[in-house]
Amino acid sequence: MGQVSGCFATSYAEARQKFLAAARAAGATLAEFPHPTRRGSAGEDLAMDVAWVGPADARRVLMVSSGVHGVEGFCGSGAQVALLADAVLLADCAEARLGLLLVHAVNPYGFSHLRRVNEDNVDLNRNFMDFAQPLPDNAPYAEIAPMLVPAHWPPSGAEQAQFMKAVAEKGMDWYQTAVSGGQYQDPRGLFYGGSKETWSNYTLRRVLARFGSGRSSLRWIDIHTGLGPWGYGEPICMGPDEVEQLRRTRAIWGNEVTSIHDGSSSSARLTGLAWQAVPGTLPDTDYAGIALEFGTLPVAEVLDALRGDHWLHLHPEADENQRTLVRQAMWRAFYGDADDWRAGVVEQVTEAIRKAMRTR
Repeated sequence: MGQVSGCFATSYAEARQKFLAAARAAGATLAEFPHPTRRGSAGEDLAMDVAWVGPADARRVLMVSSGVHGVEGFCGSGAQVALLADAVLLADCAEARLGLLLVHAVNPYGFSHLRRVNEDNVDLNRNFMDFAQPLPDNAPYAEIAPMLVPAHWPPSGAEQAQFMKAVAEKGMDWYQTAVSGGQYQDPRGLFYGGSKETWSNYTLRRVLARFGSGRSSLRWIDIHTGLGPWGYGEPICMGPDEVEQLRRTRAIWGNEVTSIHDGSSSSARLTGLAWQAVPGTLPDTDYAGIALEFGTLPVAEVLDALRGDHWLHLHPEADENQRTLVRQAMWRAFYGDADDWRAGVVEQVTEAIRKAMRTR
């Protein structure tokens, strides 16, 4: 278990170093996509890094991505490093003529700054929209928004009581859907999907085109944290709201695969998800994917951590004590800092890869 824990990091810079070192040790082909404008929290370079392991001419590709939601990258990065150190798994991938494509830190800014969003306060997993078309209006978000981020953090007892009363009247499911479903009207608010394609959006499409073109199939495992029971990786179907797509995805990863479209998932129904980059970039490729969502804290605590993070984003004058409290809350909300949690993550990601390897 200690060996697995050593694959995980406590900063983006450390995570990146471990990923690159593990990729080189595994003989992977590396590609770097540097962030053009931003630096990390310690002034370090930021990049989306890509490692390809397996036959260059592999017809089948399995992509494992981390850090679409920046701070969630600590989980996915650790799993990727562990995969690269698993010689048996890599040999089995090679024998199956499967190309393993590891995309590290899709949102490196959020990863480094302990934010779920990117440098423009955009939730990347709400950003894959057709911005030439009218964007959806999230009326429930507008209803709850005035109470989400108070003038001071933490909120006063009276403010929190008023907020909790409003949530209780509508129900926790309503609250989760209203807040996390995605909104496109308030650039300073939570779960903002943006008004145009972000750098990470554009760059992920470049990765798909570069490594996926000409292949027969793409299977995608996107690693996330923050919803569900402690340490359980819920496999959530990443694809259109179609019965056949869900059937095919369950044929690969099992009947435990859930869907945001039928209410079986711990996630709310969402818009602008990253998988939507696939049909536009690789229209002729046989595609199926899952988000592996690893549970940490109860959803109310996770959303409170995000409220505090957005308060801090809006108050750069905050003192160091407030900054520390907010960052600690984000760390706890999106990373299970325990050996059993880390070991479970690696085990479940590895099993998901093997399931994809066994099916065509």
